[in-house]
Order: sequence, then C-alpha cells, then structure tokens
Amino acid sequence: MRYTMHTTKTTSAICLKSYLTVILCCFITALRAQKPVRIQHNTAEYIFTYDEIHFLEDASGTLTFQDIRNRDAAGDFSANTGYYPKNIHQPSVYWYKVQVVIADSVKKNQSIIEFFDQTIDDLTVYLPDTSGRYQTTHAGAGVNFSHRLYRHKNFEFQVPDLSAGTYVYYVRVKSLNEINFIMVYRSMERFINYALVEYITYGLFYGMILVFCFYNLLMLLATGLSHYLYYVLYIVSVGVYEMSTDGIAFQFIWPNMPQLNVYMYGISLYCMSLFALIFARTLLRVKRQSPVLYKVINWIIVVRSGYFFICLFARKEWFIYKFLDFIPLFAVFISGLITWYKGFKPARFFVLGYALLFSGAIGKLINVLGLVSGNLAVALHYSMVFGFVMEMVLLSFAIGDQVRLLRKEKKQAQDDAFFHMQHHLRLQAGVNQQLEEQVAARTRQLELQSQEIYEQAQEIARMNKLLEKDNAALKTNIEKITDARITSAALTFEEFSQKYPDQSTCYQFLATIKWNHGFSCKKCNYHNYSKGRKPFSRRCNKCAYEESPMHDTIFENNRIPINKAFYIVYLVFTTKGNISSYQIAEKTGMRQGTCWAYAVRIKNLLEGEKNLSKKNKKSSWTDLIMKM
Repeated sequence: MRYTMHTTKTTSAICLKSYLTVILCCFITALRAQKPVRIQHNTAEYIFTYDEIHFLEDASGTLTFQDIRNRDAAGDFSANTGYYPKNIHQPSVYWYKVQVVIADSVKKNQSIIEFFDQTIDDLTVYLPDTSGRYQTTHAGAGVNFSHRLYRHKNFEFQVPDLSAGTYVYYVRVKSLNEINFIMVYRSMERFINYALVEYITYGLFYGMILVFCFYNLLMLLATGLSHYLYYVLYIVSVGVYEMSTDGIAFQFIWPNMPQLNVYMYGISLYCMSLFALIFARTLLRVKRQSPVLYKVINWIIVVRSGYFFICLFARKEWFIYKFLDFIPLFAVFISGLITWYKGFKPARFFVLGYALLFSGAIGKLINVLGLVSGNLAVALHYSMVFGFVMEMVLLSFAIGDQVRLLRKEKKQAQDDAFFHMQHHLRLQAGVNQQLEEQVAARTRQLELQSQEIYEQAQEIARMNKLLEKDNAALKTNIEKITDARITSAALTFEEFSQKYPDQSTCYQFLATIKWNHGFSCKKCNYHNYSKGRKPFSRRCNKCAYEESPMHDTIFENNRIPINKAFYIVYLVFTTKGNISSYQIAEKTGMRQGTCWAYAVRIKNLLEGEKNLSKKNKKSSWTDLIMKM
C-alpha cells in the first residue's frame, strides 16, 4: 500500500514537471516570435519599427535567397532592438524580414512598399504573391535612376495581387553608408498625396536657396565684399548636400551617373565646412578680434582638407563619418561667440543662426534614434532643413548688420531718420538677445536630457546583452551536465526524464539518429520526403510509403511508454545486463513480468554486441536502439 502511494506521487510529480516544461518552452518561443503587422483594406500607411522587423547579417555576402529562407526556418534571424535597424557593419550584407497579415485581398497597383533612405547602394526586395512564389525586384543608389518603378526619389516596389492571409517579405541591403532601414507600406492614394506634398516642400526649400544666392550675388556686385561670395558658396554647398542625401540631385542632375552618389555628398559636405570656416573668418574679422582663434581655424581647414583628399583618392568609405564635420561647424559657432563677447554685434545673428542649425541637428538625431513618434517625428525629420533655412536667414541678417557697421564707421554724421532706425535696431537687438539666451538655455537643457537618455539606453542595452549571454551559457551547461551524467553513471527515472520527458521528445530523438545520414525510402530508395501523419514520421514523395521513427528499432511494436522503454535500455546497458527485473520494476513503477520480458530482449541484444570486435564495439546505450 505504501509502495503504491509512493509510485503514484512520483508519477504525478513527473507529469507536473513535464507540463511546466512545455508551458515554459511555449512562453519563451512566444517572446522571441516576430510581431506580425495587420494590414486592413483601409490602411493608408504603416511604418515598420521595433520587433516588427527581424534581421540577419551575412558577413560573406554569398547567401542566396533560398539559403536565407532556410536560415529563417532555423530561427537564425534576430529581433530588432532599436526604432529602426541599421547596417552596423557596412561591409556585410543585411537581410531583413517583416511578417504581414493581409485582412482583405489586395489588387495589383493598389499599394506599394517604400524605403526612405535614399543612400542605400544596393536594395533587393522579395515580395510573395497569392500562389506563394516570390517576385524579385532590384533598385538602389548604385543603379541608374531610369530603372526605378516610379520616377521618385525614394525606392518603391509594387505589391502584387494578394489574397487574405499571412505573408513574409524579405529585403536584401548592401550599402557603403550607414543607413536607417525605414520600410513603409502605403496605398497608392496615400503615396501620390505624400509625394506631391514632399516635392512642393523641397521646391520651396531649394527655391529659397536660389533666392538667397541671387540676392547675395547682387550684393557682391554692388559692394565688392568677399564674404558675400563665401556665403553664396556656403549655401550652394548646403543645397547640393541636401539634394545628394534626399535623392533630388540623383533624380534631376545626374540620373545616369550613380557612381556620383558615393562622392557628391562627401564633396558637398567638405565644401560646406570649408566655406563656413572661410566665411566666418572673413565676416567676423577673426584675425583682428582673436589671432589665436584665427590660427585654429586655419589649422582646421588644413586638417579637414587633408582628410577630404584621403577620402576622395584612397578611402571613399571614410565619407560616411559625417559627424566629423561638426568639428568645423562647432569651431565656427565658437568663433561667433568669442567675437560677439568682444563686442562685434553682427556676430549675434551668426551665433543664433548656428544655434538653430545645431538645434535642427539634435532634432534630426532624436528622430533617427526613434525617441519620438507621430506628427512630432515628422516635424523632427525635417528639422535639419528648417535649421538650414533659419541659418541662411540669420546669416543674411549678420551680413547686413556687418555692412551697416562698415557704413557707420565711414559715416559719422547721421540724419534724424537714420538715428531713429538705429534706435529701432537697438531695441530689436535687445529682444533678440533675450531670445538668444532663452534658446541657448533651452538648447543646453535638451542636450543634457538627450545625453542622459542616450547613456541610459546604452547601459540597458549592454546589460541585456550580458543577461542573454549568461542565460545561453547556463542553458548550455545544464544540457552538457545532463548528457554527461547519462553517459557516465546510472540515473534515477526522474533524472533521466529531464532529458527525455515525453513521447514527442523520444520520437524526435529516434528520428534524429535513424535518419542521421539522410532519408532513403525502404521501398524505392527515393531520398525526398515530407511529414507523415504520425509524429516525426516521414512519407516518401515518390511512392507515398510512410515510415515511423520506431520502425527497424528495438522499440518497434512497443507496448510500454516509450520514455520508460528508453530508461530500461539505459539501465541494462549501464549495468552491463547485471540488473534484475525486480529492480527495473521498482525504478520504473511497472509490472515485474513486463520488465523481465523487455529486459531479456535487450540483454540478448547486448550479448550479441559483446561478440563484436573491439574496433566496432558500441560505446553508448543509444547505439543499441537500431537493430543489427
């Protein structure tokens, strides 16, 4: 009676552990699964972010699409942890995938997939159709503009006919530049509206650049002051840089010369830094105000020029380090502060202009990091453009103020009208100074907050990576210890069940060792197969013969639980047959007669194994499973 109760409790505990193990595995799988995106018939636009995108890095760049699908089936894709994924290692090829649930059927020409980053050199998209076949489309900044589906600065790919269901989109990206993988689903109506508004906005921006250029060229002809020329060259460089990064230049200026996309943004960025330094040096009279600062600016020009020529002729991949141009622009900003501090009033507009430019750059950085969303994210996406516009306006004010200062130095006597005008300017300067102080204080506060948020995010990411490594190492160690104990010493049935807890695990193990060298049909020797009706069985694709993993093993026609049969084989092998059926019955909780019959069968097989030569002698209990 006491023995029966003990056996019942043990069996209940084993079942409870098995259920908990299955639940835990399902929970972990759910956490790692990719989040699908549901597209309704009225979905006008959807931007994929965070864990909706999974990626795989191909360091060799040789994986085919079929290889990628096999790697995906094996679970090799990693979840994206940032707002947008990036190609962290530019020499590698990156594969991205998104899972889309189509609620209603989609007709051809009804929607598109769009990518925002126009600096991607090589972009290949694999879109499934209703039949499940994938359509391959290629684009990129390294291909002539005329090859694009639509004559648009972004990359668009037409979604084929789709019925309701779940689909997986794959994207292959190879780019010399660091890119943000921004993938958008859009309806054609939304795309047309968005494209019109965007091109109108760009038209206004570049129109303003042209207006400022012509105005300052006229002022150059009228006054002969050299800083007007440097200012025109600076804003032209700004315009070319913006056109190179947003794809406008590739569309309208050099559509059949994609190789220029690698160089032009770097050349324009260098010209922008160079002419900004020369313009600041000339406009602010740096040589007179601060000789030391004048030498520093000259050295920055020399070093920046040297770096540019190295990039141009030897290391074009170094053009991607755009952040280095913050050094000359920051030097220009410091020059404005110093000269303003020393009493040169035109520098106030200069400082405010660059302060707004830096604010725009910070806003763009916040948007790239994915710290905001919605309408604010759209506004911050164009904050850099707004900063350039305000900077051009304020630098024009600074130039005008400098011209007025020159006139004041030459003309001592002023009439009443000029006096009132100067008085008005002084009042306006006081208001502007207060605004500048408030903007500068707010800017510093935002910079500190942004830095704190960035540092916290970096620390959290670092801790998560450490925890993932520790968990992986712990899981591996547990499996190794269990395998070692199984092969080295006798275990209790509870300990043995941790390795083989249920029927599914045992069937999977049998299928692995049985078809370790590949599948071959017993009837026709055909090697291709599909899943059978029973768990882990295989059906021949030629003659439809289905073979169970227990066929041709010692467990064929087995009438006892498969995991207990595993344990009996293990006990007989580890004791070299020196175990009684009573001991086996006590350990497994089965009838002694059943244990005796099963043990005799295994002992006979073990005795046959002892007659083999030492070279072919089995070394593990699992080697007894397959019939000789």
